[in-house]
Amino acid sequence: PATGFPPLPTFFVNRKQQPLNSSLKMCLLMQIIVVNEVNFVRKCISTENNQEGLWGKLICTNFKVSFIPQDPSPKQVFTSTLSHLLLGEHDIPLTCLEQVVTVNDTKGKKKVLGSNQKLKFNPTELILYCKDLRIIRFCFDEAGPESAKKVCLAIAHYSHPADLQLLFGFEYQGRRYHESKGIRVNGSPPRGGLQTPMFDRSSDWDREIKRTNASEWRVCSINQSYFVSSSLPEHIVVPASLTDQDLMNYAVSFTDGRIPMWCWNHANGSALVRMASLTDPLQHRKPEQKIFAAITKSHPQRNEPFRSDLDKSLPSILDIQSAFVKLRQICILDPFEESEERWLSTIENSRWLEYVRAFLKHSAEMVYHLDGKNSSVILQEEEDRDLNCVISSLVQLMLDPHYRSLIGFQSLVQKEWVMAGHRFLDRCNHLKKNDKEESPLFLLFLDCVWQMMNQYPAAFEFTETYLTVLSDSMWIPLFSTFLFSSSKQRRQHLMDFAKHKAIPQGEDQVVYFPPVWEWSQQFSTKDQTLFNNPMYVGKGAACVQNGEVKTFKRTKVPKTPEIYQFLGAVLAHFHLYVFFFYFPP
Repeated sequence: PATGFPPLPTFFVNRKQQPLNSSLKMCLLMQIIVVNEVNFVRKCISTENNQEGLWGKLICTNFKVSFIPQDPSPKQVFTSTLSHLLLGEHDIPLTCLEQVVTVNDTKGKKKVLGSNQKLKFNPTELILYCKDLRIIRFCFDEAGPESAKKVCLAIAHYSHPADLQLLFGFEYQGRRYHESKGIRVNGSPPRGGLQTPMFDRSSDWDREIKRTNASEWRVCSINQSYFVSSSLPEHIVVPASLTDQDLMNYAVSFTDGRIPMWCWNHANGSALVRMASLTDPLQHRKPEQKIFAAITKSHPQRNEPFRSDLDKSLPSILDIQSAFVKLRQICILDPFEESEERWLSTIENSRWLEYVRAFLKHSAEMVYHLDGKNSSVILQEEEDRDLNCVISSLVQLMLDPHYRSLIGFQSLVQKEWVMAGHRFLDRCNHLKKNDKEESPLFLLFLDCVWQMMNQYPAAFEFTETYLTVLSDSMWIPLFSTFLFSSSKQRRQHLMDFAKHKAIPQGEDQVVYFPPVWEWSQQFSTKDQTLFNNPMYVGKGAACVQNGEVKTFKRTKVPKTPEIYQFLGAVLAHFHLYVFFFYFPP
Protein backbone atom coordinates (compact mmCIF):
# COMPACT_ATOMS: atom_id res chain seq x y z
CA PRO A 1 0.00 0.00 0.00
CA ALA A 2 1.02 3.60 -0.57
CA THR A 3 1.20 4.31 3.16
CA GLY A 4 4.17 2.01 3.60
CA PHE A 5 2.44 -0.82 5.41
CA PRO A 6 3.85 -4.26 4.63
CA PRO A 7 2.23 -6.41 1.94
CA LEU A 8 -0.58 -8.84 2.60
CA PRO A 9 0.73 -12.11 4.10
CA THR A 10 -0.27 -14.49 1.33
CA PHE A 11 1.82 -15.84 -1.52
CA PHE A 12 -0.47 -14.75 -4.33
CA VAL A 13 -0.07 -11.04 -3.57
CA ASN A 14 3.71 -11.20 -3.90
CA ARG A 15 3.66 -10.66 -7.65
CA LYS A 16 6.16 -9.39 -10.20
CA GLN A 17 5.12 -7.02 -12.97
CA GLN A 18 5.69 -8.62 -16.35
CA PRO A 19 8.07 -6.84 -18.72
CA LEU A 20 7.05 -4.92 -21.79
CA ASN A 21 8.06 -6.94 -24.82
CA SER A 22 7.94 -4.96 -28.06
CA SER A 23 7.34 -8.13 -30.10
CA LEU A 24 4.26 -8.83 -27.98
CA LYS A 25 2.79 -5.33 -27.84
CA MET A 26 -0.50 -6.65 -29.12
CA CYS A 27 0.22 -10.33 -29.71
CA LEU A 28 -2.43 -10.31 -32.43
CA LEU A 29 -2.69 -13.97 -33.21
CA MET A 30 -4.77 -14.79 -36.23
CA GLN A 31 -7.58 -15.88 -33.94
CA ILE A 32 -7.80 -12.60 -32.01
CA ILE A 33 -10.53 -10.25 -33.21
CA VAL A 34 -10.48 -6.56 -32.28
CA VAL A 35 -13.98 -5.74 -31.07
CA ASN A 36 -13.54 -2.10 -30.14
CA GLU A 37 -10.84 0.44 -29.40
CA VAL A 38 -10.34 4.02 -28.26
CA ASN A 39 -7.37 6.38 -28.57
CA PHE A 40 -5.95 9.02 -26.22
CA VAL A 41 -6.55 6.95 -23.08
CA ARG A 42 -4.51 7.41 -19.92
CA LYS A 43 -3.65 4.37 -17.82
CA CYS A 44 -3.22 5.46 -14.22
CA ILE A 45 -0.08 4.13 -12.59
CA SER A 46 -0.20 6.09 -9.32
CA THR A 47 -3.02 6.44 -6.82
CA GLU A 48 -1.48 9.49 -5.16
CA ASN A 49 -1.30 11.60 -8.31
CA ASN A 50 -4.09 10.96 -10.77
CA GLN A 51 -2.27 12.96 -13.45
CA GLU A 52 0.50 10.38 -13.69
CA GLY A 53 0.11 7.59 -16.18
CA LEU A 54 0.76 6.17 -19.62
CA TRP A 55 -1.01 7.52 -22.70
CA GLY A 56 -2.05 5.15 -25.41
CA LYS A 57 -4.78 3.07 -27.04
CA LEU A 58 -7.24 0.83 -25.15
CA ILE A 59 -8.37 -2.19 -27.13
CA CYS A 60 -11.02 -4.83 -26.42
CA THR A 61 -10.57 -8.16 -28.23
CA ASN A 62 -12.35 -11.49 -27.94
CA PHE A 63 -9.47 -12.71 -25.72
CA LYS A 64 -8.16 -9.84 -23.64
CA VAL A 65 -8.14 -6.16 -22.84
CA SER A 66 -4.95 -4.61 -24.23
CA PHE A 67 -3.41 -1.21 -23.65
CA ILE A 68 -0.79 -0.02 -26.16
CA PRO A 69 1.33 2.83 -24.76
CA GLN A 70 2.24 5.57 -27.23
CA ASP A 71 5.73 6.24 -25.93
CA PRO A 72 6.56 4.52 -22.62
CA SER A 73 9.55 6.09 -20.93
CA PRO A 74 12.26 3.81 -19.48
CA LYS A 75 11.29 4.88 -15.96
CA GLN A 76 7.75 3.64 -16.45
CA VAL A 77 8.62 0.22 -17.82
CA PHE A 78 8.87 -2.50 -15.20
CA THR A 79 11.56 -5.08 -15.75
CA SER A 80 11.53 -8.71 -14.80
CA THR A 81 13.15 -11.89 -15.97
CA LEU A 82 9.78 -13.58 -16.70
CA SER A 83 8.07 -12.84 -20.01
CA HIS A 84 4.75 -14.24 -21.19
CA LEU A 85 4.43 -15.46 -24.78
CA LEU A 86 0.70 -14.72 -25.04
CA LEU A 87 0.20 -11.70 -22.78
CA GLY A 88 2.04 -8.39 -22.73
CA GLU A 89 2.64 -6.20 -19.72
CA HIS A 90 -0.62 -4.29 -20.15
CA ASP A 91 -2.84 -7.23 -21.19
CA ILE A 92 -5.67 -8.65 -19.10
CA PRO A 93 -7.48 -11.86 -20.13
CA LEU A 94 -11.23 -11.30 -20.20
CA THR A 95 -11.76 -14.29 -17.89
CA CYS A 96 -9.57 -12.56 -15.30
CA LEU A 97 -12.02 -9.66 -14.93
CA GLU A 98 -14.10 -9.70 -11.76
CA GLN A 99 -15.92 -6.38 -12.22
CA VAL A 100 -16.09 -3.70 -14.91
CA VAL A 101 -16.93 -0.34 -13.34
CA THR A 102 -17.53 2.92 -15.23
CA VAL A 103 -17.39 6.32 -13.57
CA ASN A 104 -18.40 9.85 -14.55
CA ASP A 105 -16.61 12.21 -12.18
CA THR A 106 -18.47 15.35 -13.24
CA LYS A 107 -21.91 13.84 -12.67
CA GLY A 108 -20.87 11.72 -9.68
CA LYS A 109 -22.16 8.54 -11.30
CA LYS A 110 -20.81 4.99 -11.12
CA LYS A 111 -22.10 1.78 -12.68
CA VAL A 112 -21.03 -1.87 -12.61
CA LEU A 113 -21.45 -3.17 -16.14
CA GLY A 114 -22.57 -6.63 -17.17
CA SER A 115 -23.39 -8.26 -20.49
CA ASN A 116 -25.76 -6.47 -22.91
CA GLN A 117 -26.26 -3.51 -20.60
CA LYS A 118 -26.81 0.12 -21.52
CA LEU A 119 -24.75 3.03 -20.25
CA LYS A 120 -26.65 6.31 -20.01
CA PHE A 121 -23.66 8.51 -19.24
CA ASN A 122 -20.32 9.06 -20.93
CA PRO A 123 -17.62 7.49 -18.74
CA THR A 124 -14.63 9.57 -17.67
CA GLU A 125 -12.97 6.59 -16.02
CA LEU A 126 -12.93 2.78 -16.32
CA ILE A 127 -11.92 0.62 -13.34
CA LEU A 128 -11.17 -3.05 -13.90
CA TYR A 129 -11.17 -5.29 -10.81
CA CYS A 130 -9.28 -8.47 -11.61
CA LYS A 131 -9.51 -11.93 -10.08
CA ASP A 132 -5.76 -11.93 -9.49
CA LEU A 133 -6.28 -8.97 -7.09
CA ARG A 134 -5.11 -6.25 -9.47
CA ILE A 135 -7.04 -3.00 -9.89
CA ILE A 136 -6.45 -1.19 -13.19
CA ARG A 137 -7.76 2.29 -13.97
CA PHE A 138 -8.10 4.04 -17.32
CA CYS A 139 -9.08 7.70 -17.71
CA PHE A 140 -10.77 9.13 -20.79
CA ASP A 141 -9.71 12.78 -20.34
CA GLU A 142 -8.91 13.29 -24.02
CA ALA A 143 -10.73 10.36 -25.58
CA GLY A 144 -13.91 10.69 -27.61
CA PRO A 145 -16.90 10.13 -25.25
CA GLU A 146 -18.78 7.82 -27.61
CA SER A 147 -15.70 5.72 -28.35
CA ALA A 148 -14.99 5.45 -24.62
CA LYS A 149 -18.54 4.31 -23.95
CA LYS A 150 -18.41 1.68 -26.71
CA VAL A 151 -15.14 0.14 -25.53
CA CYS A 152 -16.43 -0.06 -21.94
CA LEU A 153 -19.60 -1.83 -23.07
CA ALA A 154 -17.58 -4.20 -25.25
CA ILE A 155 -15.27 -5.16 -22.37
CA ALA A 156 -18.25 -5.80 -20.10
CA HIS A 157 -20.04 -7.89 -22.72
CA TYR A 158 -17.11 -10.07 -23.74
CA SER A 159 -16.06 -10.69 -20.14
CA HIS A 160 -19.49 -12.25 -19.44
CA PRO A 161 -19.79 -15.10 -21.97
CA ALA A 162 -23.20 -16.73 -22.19
CA ASP A 163 -21.73 -20.17 -22.85
CA LEU A 164 -18.46 -21.94 -22.10
CA GLN A 165 -17.69 -22.50 -25.79
CA LEU A 166 -17.75 -18.73 -26.36
CA LEU A 167 -14.51 -18.49 -24.41
CA PHE A 168 -11.58 -17.60 -26.62
CA GLY A 169 -9.77 -20.88 -25.97
CA PHE A 170 -12.20 -22.87 -28.09
CA GLU A 171 -11.73 -20.66 -31.14
CA TYR A 172 -7.98 -20.45 -30.64
CA GLN A 173 -7.38 -24.18 -30.21
CA GLY A 174 -9.74 -25.07 -33.06
CA ARG A 175 -7.84 -22.99 -35.61
CA ARG A 176 -4.52 -24.05 -34.13
CA TYR A 177 -5.54 -27.67 -34.68
CA HIS A 178 -6.19 -27.19 -38.39
CA GLU A 179 -3.04 -25.12 -38.87
CA SER A 180 -0.91 -27.89 -37.33
CA LYS A 181 -1.98 -30.62 -39.76
CA GLY A 182 1.44 -30.57 -41.40
CA ILE A 183 3.18 -31.87 -38.26
CA ARG A 184 0.87 -34.80 -37.57
CA VAL A 185 2.24 -38.27 -36.93
CA ASN A 186 0.05 -41.05 -38.40
CA GLY A 187 -2.93 -38.71 -38.39
CA SER A 188 -2.60 -37.81 -34.70
CA PRO A 189 -0.77 -34.72 -33.41
CA PRO A 190 2.18 -35.23 -31.02
CA ARG A 191 1.66 -34.47 -27.32
CA GLY A 192 4.46 -31.94 -27.26
CA GLY A 193 6.72 -33.91 -24.94
CA LEU A 194 4.23 -33.72 -22.09
CA GLN A 195 5.66 -35.66 -19.14
CA THR A 196 2.90 -35.11 -16.62
CA PRO A 197 0.55 -38.14 -16.40
CA MET A 198 -3.03 -37.11 -17.10
CA PHE A 199 -4.72 -40.06 -15.31
CA ASP A 200 -7.17 -40.32 -18.16
CA ARG A 201 -6.05 -43.88 -18.95
CA SER A 202 -5.62 -47.01 -16.86
CA SER A 203 -1.87 -47.19 -17.49
CA ASP A 204 -1.29 -43.97 -15.53
CA TRP A 205 -3.10 -45.45 -12.53
CA ASP A 206 -1.22 -48.75 -12.91
CA ARG A 207 2.10 -46.92 -12.70
CA GLU A 208 0.97 -45.09 -9.58
CA ILE A 209 -0.08 -48.37 -7.94
CA LYS A 210 3.32 -49.88 -8.70
CA ARG A 211 5.18 -46.76 -7.57
CA THR A 212 3.51 -46.83 -4.16
CA ASN A 213 3.53 -50.65 -3.93
CA ALA A 214 -0.24 -50.78 -3.43
CA SER A 215 -0.48 -54.48 -4.22
CA GLU A 216 -3.96 -54.93 -2.71
CA TRP A 217 -5.53 -52.34 -4.98
CA ARG A 218 -6.49 -52.51 -8.66
CA VAL A 219 -7.62 -50.27 -11.49
CA CYS A 220 -11.34 -50.50 -12.13
CA SER A 221 -13.11 -49.29 -15.29
CA ILE A 222 -16.77 -49.66 -14.33
CA ASN A 223 -17.19 -45.92 -14.97
CA GLN A 224 -16.36 -46.29 -18.65
CA SER A 225 -18.43 -43.74 -20.58
CA TYR A 226 -19.32 -42.34 -17.12
CA PHE A 227 -21.91 -45.05 -16.64
CA VAL A 228 -21.71 -45.06 -12.81
CA SER A 229 -20.76 -41.48 -11.92
CA SER A 230 -20.85 -38.26 -13.94
CA SER A 231 -18.07 -36.65 -11.88
CA LEU A 232 -15.56 -39.50 -11.37
CA PRO A 233 -12.92 -40.36 -14.00
CA GLU A 234 -13.44 -43.39 -16.19
CA HIS A 235 -10.69 -45.30 -14.38
CA ILE A 236 -10.44 -45.43 -10.58
CA VAL A 237 -8.48 -47.53 -8.09
CA VAL A 238 -10.45 -49.77 -5.71
CA PRO A 239 -9.76 -52.64 -3.27
CA ALA A 240 -8.69 -55.76 -5.16
CA SER A 241 -11.07 -57.90 -3.09
CA LEU A 242 -14.16 -56.17 -4.54
CA THR A 243 -15.58 -57.24 -7.89
CA ASP A 244 -16.85 -54.85 -10.52
CA GLN A 245 -20.39 -56.08 -9.92
CA ASP A 246 -20.09 -55.40 -6.19
CA LEU A 247 -18.91 -51.86 -6.87
CA MET A 248 -21.72 -51.18 -9.34
CA ASN A 249 -24.24 -52.36 -6.76
CA TYR A 250 -22.69 -50.20 -4.02
CA ALA A 251 -22.34 -47.07 -6.16
CA VAL A 252 -26.03 -46.15 -5.93
CA SER A 253 -25.57 -45.71 -2.17
CA PHE A 254 -23.18 -42.76 -2.57
CA THR A 255 -23.75 -39.21 -3.76
CA ASP A 256 -23.45 -39.14 -7.57
CA GLY A 257 -22.20 -42.73 -7.45
CA ARG A 258 -18.86 -41.61 -6.01
CA ILE A 259 -17.72 -44.83 -4.34
CA PRO A 260 -14.60 -44.70 -2.13
CA MET A 261 -11.59 -44.07 -4.38
CA TRP A 262 -7.95 -44.82 -3.62
CA CYS A 263 -5.54 -41.86 -3.64
CA TRP A 264 -2.20 -43.10 -2.33
CA ASN A 265 -0.42 -45.84 -0.38
CA HIS A 266 2.07 -45.51 2.46
CA ALA A 267 5.11 -47.80 2.57
CA ASN A 268 3.62 -49.46 5.66
CA GLY A 269 0.56 -50.53 3.66
CA SER A 270 -1.95 -47.97 4.94
CA ALA A 271 -3.97 -46.26 2.22
CA LEU A 272 -5.43 -42.82 1.71
CA VAL A 273 -8.99 -43.03 0.37
CA ARG A 274 -11.62 -40.39 -0.44
CA MET A 275 -15.37 -40.83 -0.68
CA ALA A 276 -18.70 -39.02 -0.89
CA SER A 277 -21.46 -39.23 1.68
CA LEU A 278 -24.21 -41.82 1.64
CA THR A 279 -27.42 -40.72 -0.04
CA ASP A 280 -29.41 -42.35 2.78
CA PRO A 281 -27.23 -43.23 5.81
CA LEU A 282 -29.89 -45.44 7.38
CA GLN A 283 -30.67 -47.59 4.37
CA HIS A 284 -27.20 -47.75 2.81
CA ARG A 285 -25.06 -48.47 5.84
CA LYS A 286 -24.47 -52.09 4.78
CA PRO A 287 -22.76 -51.28 1.42
CA GLU A 288 -20.53 -48.80 3.22
CA GLN A 289 -19.55 -51.42 5.79
CA LYS A 290 -18.63 -53.89 3.05
CA ILE A 291 -16.41 -51.36 1.33
CA PHE A 292 -14.78 -50.46 4.66
CA ALA A 293 -14.17 -54.17 5.27
CA ALA A 294 -12.47 -54.43 1.87
CA ILE A 295 -10.25 -51.44 2.74
CA THR A 296 -9.35 -53.14 6.02
CA LYS A 297 -8.52 -56.33 4.12
CA SER A 298 -6.18 -54.38 1.84
CA HIS A 299 -4.01 -53.45 4.84
CA PRO A 300 -1.13 -55.87 5.63
CA GLN A 301 -2.04 -55.92 9.34
CA ARG A 302 -5.79 -55.75 8.68
CA ASN A 303 -5.97 -52.50 10.67
CA GLU A 304 -9.35 -50.79 10.57
CA PRO A 305 -9.40 -47.49 8.67
CA PHE A 306 -9.84 -44.12 10.33
CA ARG A 307 -12.66 -42.02 8.89
CA SER A 308 -12.55 -38.20 8.87
CA ASP A 309 -15.71 -36.24 8.10
CA LEU A 310 -14.34 -33.04 6.60
CA ASP A 311 -17.73 -31.32 6.50
CA LYS A 312 -17.69 -31.36 10.32
CA SER A 313 -13.97 -30.71 10.80
CA LEU A 314 -13.18 -27.85 8.42
CA PRO A 315 -14.59 -24.51 7.21
CA SER A 316 -17.23 -24.75 4.50
CA ILE A 317 -16.71 -23.51 0.97
CA LEU A 318 -18.94 -20.53 1.84
CA ASP A 319 -16.72 -19.70 4.83
CA ILE A 320 -13.65 -19.83 2.60
CA GLN A 321 -15.25 -17.59 -0.02
CA SER A 322 -16.30 -15.10 2.66
CA ALA A 323 -12.74 -14.97 4.02
CA PHE A 324 -11.34 -14.43 0.54
CA VAL A 325 -13.77 -11.58 -0.17
CA LYS A 326 -12.58 -9.85 3.01
CA LEU A 327 -8.99 -10.51 2.02
CA ARG A 328 -9.59 -9.00 -1.39
CA GLN A 329 -11.07 -5.91 0.22
CA ILE A 330 -7.83 -5.43 2.15
CA CYS A 331 -5.92 -5.50 -1.14
CA ILE A 332 -8.06 -2.82 -2.76
CA LEU A 333 -8.04 -0.32 0.11
CA ASP A 334 -6.56 2.71 -1.60
CA PRO A 335 -4.79 4.01 0.38
CA PHE A 336 -4.81 2.15 3.70
CA GLU A 337 -4.89 4.98 6.24
CA GLU A 338 -5.38 3.06 9.46
CA SER A 339 -2.72 2.24 12.04
CA GLU A 340 -0.44 -0.77 11.74
CA GLU A 341 -2.37 -2.46 14.56
CA ARG A 342 -5.57 -1.94 12.60
CA TRP A 343 -3.88 -3.42 9.51
CA LEU A 344 -2.90 -6.57 11.38
CA SER A 345 -6.30 -6.98 13.02
CA THR A 346 -8.01 -6.54 9.66
CA ILE A 347 -5.94 -9.36 8.23
CA GLU A 348 -6.74 -11.53 11.24
CA ASN A 349 -10.45 -10.75 11.04
CA SER A 350 -10.61 -11.96 7.43
CA ARG A 351 -9.94 -15.47 8.87
CA TRP A 352 -8.05 -16.49 5.73
CA LEU A 353 -4.87 -17.36 7.63
CA GLU A 354 -6.93 -19.14 10.24
CA TYR A 355 -8.40 -21.35 7.53
CA VAL A 356 -5.01 -21.98 5.96
CA ARG A 357 -3.75 -23.18 9.32
CA ALA A 358 -6.87 -25.31 9.85
CA PHE A 359 -6.25 -27.21 6.61
CA LEU A 360 -2.57 -27.69 7.37
CA LYS A 361 -3.37 -28.87 10.89
CA HIS A 362 -6.00 -31.35 9.74
CA SER A 363 -3.68 -32.71 7.07
CA ALA A 364 -1.00 -33.22 9.72
CA GLU A 365 -3.49 -35.18 11.82
CA MET A 366 -4.25 -37.45 8.85
CA VAL A 367 -0.51 -37.96 8.40
CA TYR A 368 -0.29 -39.08 12.03
CA HIS A 369 -2.92 -41.77 11.45
CA LEU A 370 -1.31 -42.99 8.21
CA ASP A 371 2.29 -42.90 9.36
CA GLY A 372 2.20 -43.00 13.14
CA LYS A 373 -0.78 -45.26 13.83
CA ASN A 374 -0.35 -47.34 10.68
CA SER A 375 -4.00 -47.15 9.73
CA SER A 376 -5.68 -46.32 6.46
CA VAL A 377 -7.51 -42.98 6.29
CA ILE A 378 -10.84 -42.34 4.60
CA LEU A 379 -11.63 -38.71 3.84
CA GLN A 380 -15.35 -38.15 3.61
CA GLU A 381 -17.17 -35.12 2.22
CA GLU A 382 -20.72 -34.76 0.99
CA GLU A 383 -19.80 -34.47 -2.70
CA ASP A 384 -16.10 -35.43 -2.44
CA ARG A 385 -15.14 -32.60 -4.80
CA ASP A 386 -13.90 -29.69 -2.68
CA LEU A 387 -12.43 -30.12 0.80
CA ASN A 388 -11.28 -33.64 -0.03
CA CYS A 389 -9.20 -32.26 -2.91
CA VAL A 390 -7.31 -29.94 -0.57
CA ILE A 391 -6.69 -32.41 2.28
CA SER A 392 -5.81 -35.41 0.11
CA SER A 393 -3.30 -33.30 -1.83
CA LEU A 394 -1.69 -31.81 1.28
CA VAL A 395 -1.37 -35.21 2.96
CA GLN A 396 0.40 -36.66 -0.08
CA LEU A 397 2.67 -33.63 -0.31
CA MET A 398 3.66 -34.07 3.34
CA LEU A 399 4.34 -37.81 3.08
CA ASP A 400 5.63 -38.41 -0.44
CA PRO A 401 8.75 -36.60 -1.79
CA HIS A 402 7.66 -37.52 -5.32
CA TYR A 403 4.86 -34.97 -5.14
CA ARG A 404 7.28 -32.27 -4.06
CA SER A 405 9.03 -32.56 -7.43
CA LEU A 406 7.72 -30.42 -10.29
CA ILE A 407 6.31 -33.25 -12.40
CA GLY A 408 5.04 -35.01 -9.27
CA PHE A 409 3.20 -31.91 -8.09
CA GLN A 410 1.55 -31.47 -11.47
CA SER A 411 0.49 -35.12 -11.48
CA LEU A 412 -0.95 -34.60 -7.99
CA VAL A 413 -3.08 -31.67 -9.15
CA GLN A 414 -4.15 -33.61 -12.22
CA LYS A 415 -5.10 -36.67 -10.13
CA GLU A 416 -6.70 -35.09 -7.05
CA TRP A 417 -8.32 -32.03 -8.62
CA VAL A 418 -8.86 -32.31 -12.37
CA MET A 419 -9.70 -36.00 -12.73
CA ALA A 420 -11.36 -36.23 -9.33
CA GLY A 421 -13.95 -33.73 -10.53
CA HIS A 422 -13.24 -30.49 -8.68
CA ARG A 423 -15.79 -28.03 -10.00
CA PHE A 424 -13.38 -25.50 -11.49
CA LEU A 425 -16.01 -23.99 -13.77
CA ASP A 426 -18.28 -23.22 -10.81
CA ARG A 427 -15.67 -22.45 -8.15
CA CYS A 428 -13.78 -20.07 -10.47
CA ASN A 429 -17.10 -18.71 -11.78
CA HIS A 430 -15.70 -18.40 -15.30
CA LEU A 431 -19.12 -17.57 -16.74
CA LYS A 432 -19.98 -15.16 -13.87
CA LYS A 433 -23.41 -16.74 -13.52
CA ASN A 434 -23.50 -18.06 -9.96
CA ASP A 435 -21.63 -16.16 -7.27
CA LYS A 436 -22.97 -18.55 -4.59
CA GLU A 437 -20.98 -21.43 -6.10
CA GLU A 438 -17.73 -19.47 -6.26
CA SER A 439 -14.99 -20.39 -3.79
CA PRO A 440 -11.16 -20.24 -4.06
CA LEU A 441 -10.39 -23.80 -2.92
CA PHE A 442 -7.47 -24.20 -5.31
CA LEU A 443 -6.00 -20.85 -4.29
CA LEU A 444 -6.28 -21.90 -0.64
CA PHE A 445 -4.40 -25.09 -1.49
CA LEU A 446 -1.63 -23.14 -3.23
CA ASP A 447 -1.32 -20.89 -0.19
CA CYS A 448 -0.97 -23.94 2.06
CA VAL A 449 1.76 -25.26 -0.25
CA TRP A 450 3.50 -21.89 -0.12
CA GLN A 451 3.53 -21.98 3.68
CA MET A 452 5.26 -25.38 3.65
CA MET A 453 7.69 -24.27 0.96
CA ASN A 454 8.85 -21.35 3.07
CA GLN A 455 9.36 -23.61 6.08
CA TYR A 456 11.35 -26.17 4.07
CA PRO A 457 12.67 -24.51 0.89
CA ALA A 458 15.03 -27.38 0.05
CA ALA A 459 12.23 -29.96 0.06
CA PHE A 460 10.39 -28.62 -3.01
CA GLU A 461 11.66 -28.65 -6.57
CA PHE A 462 9.41 -25.78 -7.66
CA THR A 463 9.45 -22.12 -6.66
CA GLU A 464 7.11 -19.36 -5.58
CA THR A 465 7.24 -18.08 -9.17
CA TYR A 466 5.82 -21.40 -10.33
CA LEU A 467 2.93 -21.23 -7.85
CA THR A 468 2.15 -17.66 -8.91
CA VAL A 469 2.20 -18.57 -12.60
CA LEU A 470 -0.01 -21.60 -11.91
CA SER A 471 -2.45 -19.38 -10.06
CA ASP A 472 -2.48 -16.85 -12.92
CA SER A 473 -3.08 -19.63 -15.44
CA MET A 474 -6.51 -20.25 -13.93
CA TRP A 475 -7.66 -17.09 -15.72
CA ILE A 476 -6.20 -17.83 -19.17
CA PRO A 477 -8.88 -19.75 -21.12
CA LEU A 478 -6.48 -21.44 -23.52
CA PHE A 479 -6.04 -24.61 -21.46
CA SER A 480 -8.49 -27.28 -20.39
CA THR A 481 -7.14 -27.82 -16.87
CA PHE A 482 -9.14 -25.15 -15.02
CA LEU A 483 -12.15 -24.76 -17.31
CA PHE A 484 -14.31 -27.78 -16.55
CA SER A 485 -16.04 -29.30 -13.53
CA SER A 486 -15.45 -32.94 -14.50
CA SER A 487 -13.79 -35.06 -17.15
CA LYS A 488 -17.24 -35.95 -18.49
CA GLN A 489 -18.12 -32.29 -18.93
CA ARG A 490 -14.77 -31.71 -20.60
CA ARG A 491 -15.32 -34.61 -23.02
CA GLN A 492 -18.83 -33.50 -23.91
CA HIS A 493 -17.77 -29.93 -24.64
CA LEU A 494 -14.81 -31.08 -26.68
CA MET A 495 -16.93 -33.52 -28.68
CA ASP A 496 -19.43 -30.77 -29.48
CA PHE A 497 -16.58 -28.44 -30.29
CA ALA A 498 -14.84 -31.01 -32.52
CA LYS A 499 -18.07 -31.60 -34.41
CA HIS A 500 -18.54 -27.87 -34.91
CA LYS A 501 -14.94 -27.40 -36.08
CA ALA A 502 -14.95 -30.50 -38.33
CA ILE A 503 -12.24 -32.29 -36.35
CA PRO A 504 -12.28 -36.07 -36.99
CA GLN A 505 -13.31 -38.30 -34.11
CA GLY A 506 -10.62 -40.33 -32.38
CA GLU A 507 -7.83 -37.79 -32.64
CA ASP A 508 -6.15 -36.71 -29.44
CA GLN A 509 -8.28 -33.90 -28.02
CA VAL A 510 -5.64 -32.98 -25.46
CA VAL A 511 -3.54 -31.54 -28.27
CA TYR A 512 -5.98 -29.01 -29.62
CA PHE A 513 -7.12 -28.05 -26.12
CA PRO A 514 -4.01 -28.84 -24.06
CA PRO A 515 -3.55 -28.88 -20.29
CA VAL A 516 -1.78 -26.02 -18.57
CA TRP A 517 1.20 -28.33 -18.01
CA GLU A 518 2.36 -27.58 -21.55
CA TRP A 519 4.24 -24.55 -20.27
CA SER A 520 5.99 -23.98 -23.60
CA GLN A 521 2.80 -22.35 -24.84
CA GLN A 522 3.18 -19.61 -22.24
CA PHE A 523 6.89 -19.35 -21.51
CA SER A 524 10.21 -19.90 -23.24
CA THR A 525 12.51 -22.71 -22.15
CA LYS A 526 14.74 -20.14 -20.49
CA ASP A 527 11.86 -18.62 -18.51
CA GLN A 528 10.70 -22.05 -17.39
CA THR A 529 13.98 -22.47 -15.52
CA LEU A 530 12.55 -19.95 -13.02
CA PHE A 531 10.13 -22.70 -11.98
CA ASN A 532 13.03 -24.78 -10.64
CA ASN A 533 14.28 -24.31 -7.10
CA PRO A 534 18.12 -24.22 -7.10
CA MET A 535 18.16 -25.28 -3.42
CA TYR A 536 16.18 -28.47 -4.08
CA VAL A 537 17.99 -31.61 -2.97
CA GLY A 538 15.27 -34.19 -3.57
CA LYS A 539 14.43 -36.97 -1.14
CA GLY A 540 17.36 -36.10 1.08
CA ALA A 541 16.22 -32.51 1.55
CA ALA A 542 17.73 -31.03 4.68
CA CYS A 543 16.20 -28.42 6.96
CA VAL A 544 17.29 -26.51 10.03
CA GLN A 545 15.35 -26.87 13.28
CA ASN A 546 16.46 -25.36 16.56
CA GLY A 547 19.93 -24.79 15.18
CA GLU A 548 20.38 -28.41 14.06
CA VAL A 549 20.28 -29.76 10.53
CA LYS A 550 17.57 -32.38 10.10
CA THR A 551 16.94 -34.54 7.07
CA PHE A 552 13.82 -35.81 5.38
CA LYS A 553 15.33 -39.29 5.17
CA ARG A 554 13.92 -41.71 7.68
CA THR A 555 16.21 -43.72 9.96
CA LYS A 556 15.36 -47.31 10.78
CA VAL A 557 14.43 -46.67 14.42
CA PRO A 558 13.62 -42.97 14.72
CA LYS A 559 12.91 -41.60 18.18
CA THR A 560 10.99 -38.70 16.66
CA PRO A 561 9.81 -39.52 13.13
CA GLU A 562 11.01 -36.98 10.57
CA ILE A 563 7.53 -36.35 9.20
CA TYR A 564 6.33 -35.09 12.58
CA GLN A 565 9.34 -32.80 12.89
CA PHE A 566 8.35 -31.47 9.49
CA LEU A 567 4.66 -31.05 10.32
CA GLY A 568 5.31 -29.77 13.81
CA ALA A 569 7.55 -27.01 12.55
CA VAL A 570 5.03 -25.99 9.90
CA LEU A 571 2.21 -25.74 12.42
CA ALA A 572 3.99 -24.58 15.57
CA HIS A 573 5.78 -21.71 13.85
CA PHE A 574 3.08 -20.85 11.32
CA HIS A 575 1.84 -17.55 12.76
CA LEU A 576 5.27 -16.55 14.03
CA TYR A 577 6.78 -17.20 10.62
CA VAL A 578 4.08 -15.28 8.77
CA PHE A 579 4.51 -12.28 11.06
CA PHE A 580 8.29 -11.97 10.79
CA PHE A 581 8.47 -12.88 7.09
CA TYR A 582 6.01 -10.18 6.08
CA PHE A 583 6.56 -7.71 8.89
CA PRO A 584 10.32 -7.64 9.49
CA PRO A 585 11.65 -5.45 12.29
